[in-house]
Amino acid sequence: MSVLTLTRSPAGRLPAVSRPVLARYTLALCLLTGIFGLNGCSTTTTPPESAQQPSGPIDRVVVRKSQRQLQLLSGDKVVRQYRVSLGGAPVGHKYREGDQRTPEGQYVLNWRNPNSNFYKAIHISYPNARDRELSRKLGYDNPGGMIMIHGLPNYIQSEGMRRAYANRDWTQGCIAVQNHEMDEIWSLVKDGTPIQILP
Repeated sequence: MSVLTLTRSPAGRLPAVSRPVLARYTLALCLLTGIFGLNGCSTTTTPPESAQQPSGPIDRVVVRKSQRQLQLLSGDKVVRQYRVSLGGAPVGHKYREGDQRTPEGQYVLNWRNPNSNFYKAIHISYPNARDRELSRKLGYDNPGGMIMIHGLPNYIQSEGMRRAYANRDWTQGCIAVQNHEMDEIWSLVKDGTPIQILP
């Protein structure tokens, strides 16, 4: 490929260049910048795992409270994993309203609220009949409820505060993730998906 060089005339004007020559150089320049512009900063040819779509639907969610971990599974394959924050008293099963515990057992993610006080919220079907009976046997009138998977409180705007919330248990018994993680969970998990919450 030859190099197009334009020099100014003594009057300060560029010489006339034929349109086909100019078009050819413009096209070559666009192609080169497009190729290098798209690939110049890339260090990988495949998107990171978190950006890849799972090959099948998410058919189960597993929470491991002691590990502060939430997993999305398709079949037996873990396709996403998140660090979670739990209630202020995270050890043990939930028995009553206000105990700040996250329940343990088999539940269903049965509805969602895009307009909650937290960034998106998916409801966990606690309490079930077993939970109500256990709570009654222990002398409690109300086993609690409204346990959700959700993002951060909507009033938090500071990035520093968001980071602080990520590294401690702060909910009233819900399971909390970062907002960008909640976006993923919201889009991948359908209503009716079973959730298992382990100690």
